[in-house]
Amino acid sequence: MKLKSVLIANRGEIAVRINRAAKALGLRTAQVYSDADANSLAVQLADEAINIGAPPAAKSYLNIDAIIAAAKTAGVDAVHPGYGFLAENADFADAVEAAGMAFIGPTGDAIRLLGDKVAARKIAIEVGVPTVPGSNGRVASIAEARDVLERTGFPVMIKAAAGGGGRGIRIAHTPAEFERLFPQASAEAQAAFGDGGLYVEMLVANARHVEVQILGDGQNVIHCFERECSLQRRRQKVWEEAQAVTMPNDLRITLCNSAVTLAKKVGYRGAGTVEFLYDEARQQVYFIEVNTRIQVEHPVTEMITGIDLVAEMFRIAGGEPLSLRQEDVVVTGHAIECRINAEDPSRNFMPFPGQVSSLSVPEGEGVRFDTMLFEGYQIPPFYDSLLGKLIVWGKDRPAALARLREALAGLRIGGVPTTVPLHQALADDPDVIAGRTSTTFLEHWLETEFTQPAKSKQEVA
Repeated sequence: MKLKSVLIANRGEIAVRINRAAKALGLRTAQVYSDADANSLAVQLADEAINIGAPPAAKSYLNIDAIIAAAKTAGVDAVHPGYGFLAENADFADAVEAAGMAFIGPTGDAIRLLGDKVAARKIAIEVGVPTVPGSNGRVASIAEARDVLERTGFPVMIKAAAGGGGRGIRIAHTPAEFERLFPQASAEAQAAFGDGGLYVEMLVANARHVEVQILGDGQNVIHCFERECSLQRRRQKVWEEAQAVTMPNDLRITLCNSAVTLAKKVGYRGAGTVEFLYDEARQQVYFIEVNTRIQVEHPVTEMITGIDLVAEMFRIAGGEPLSLRQEDVVVTGHAIECRINAEDPSRNFMPFPGQVSSLSVPEGEGVRFDTMLFEGYQIPPFYDSLLGKLIVWGKDRPAALARLREALAGLRIGGVPTTVPLHQALADDPDVIAGRTSTTFLEHWLETEFTQPAKSKQEVA
C-alpha cells in the first residue's frame, strides 16, 4: 500500500526530522503531543496535532491506547515511532498493525526476538557472528552464574536481557562484587523494562563501540557501513562518527557482512543497527545487540552515503522493496555528530530546562543541525535533555574536525547552559584528534583533562 499519511508517535528533534522527511515525500502528517509540548516545533510543523495526555511519559508518549486512538482520529495509514518511548515495544507494533495501519519499523515478532539480547545473541552464534564469551542464555541466579564465571574469569559485565541505554548493567571485578551487584542489576532492569532477566559477558577492556546501519524490506537486507560511538558518558553516547576511526578495511567488510547475515536470518524490515565491540588490540569484533529502530546518530551515515534513512523507512513500510542494492551504497568523506544537551558540564552535567532566549545556528556546506529549538522555546523538565545534534561532513576526518570546530563556535543557544563547551574541548584534544579513544576514555578524560571555560563560548543570557 502506498502511504499517504503518518502519525508521528514521538517528540523533540526526531519528531521534527520525521515530519520533514514525510513532507518531502508528500505525506500528510499528524503529531501527538503531551500538555508540555503543546507549543513545540513538531506540533507547529505537522498538518494536524493531537493531545494524548499529561506531561509524564507514562501518561502520554508511553500510552499505547492513547496513541492508537490518536492515529484512528487522524485517519492515518502508518505510525512512525522514532526512537525511545515505544519505538522498540513489540506490543505497540502489534497494536498498530491490528488497527489496520503500517508500523514503520520491524514486525512485533522481530522486535521481541532481537530486543531480547539473549535471544539475539543465540541467533548471532547460530549464524556464525562472533559474540563476547559469556552465558548462553539468561542467568536466573548467582549460583547458576558460577559455571559461566569459571569460563570467563573476571571482570565481567552483568547485563539486562531486555532494553538498552546502559540501564541494568553492572561491572564486577570479584566474586563478592558479583554477588552484591547481581540483584541490583536485576532490580534496575525490572524497573526500567519490566523484565529483570540478566545475562553475563566477559568485559572487553578498552573496547571501541562500533555499529552497523542496516536496511531491510523483509526479504533483502543491505548495510550502509558502520559508525563509531566510543565517546560515552555513563554508557550514553556523546559523540559519533562515520566511518570507524581506526578499523582496517578487511575487518570493516567482515563486520558489515556479519550484520547483514544476522538481519537476513530474521527477515528484518526497516532500519536498524547491529552493535559490536571492537577489540583493537586483538583485531576482533564481538556482537552485543540489535537496536530495532532509527538511531539518534543516523545522520552521520546519511552524510557519508547520501541516503535518507527515514525516507527509506517510509518506502519500506509502504510495501516497496529496497530501492538500493549493496553496490549502490558508496561512502564519501567523513562525518561527526555531537549531541547538544541542556546540561551544565561544570555542575556534573546537571540538566537545565529553561527558555531559549536566542538561537544562532551555523550554516554552510557540510553542516547540519537537527533540532526542535526556536527562540522563546520553553524546554520542559519531563524528558531527556537532548536539544539537537550538530553534524558535520568533510572530505576526510581532519577536514571534518576542522569544520566541527568552526560549527561549534557558530552555534549559540542563549538562556540555558549546554554541552557545546564539552565538544569544543573534545575537538581540540590530541587523543581525540589521533583517534586514541575507547568506551572508557571520556569518563577518565572528564576527571583528568576537561576544564570548563571561565566564560563559555556559548552565550547564556
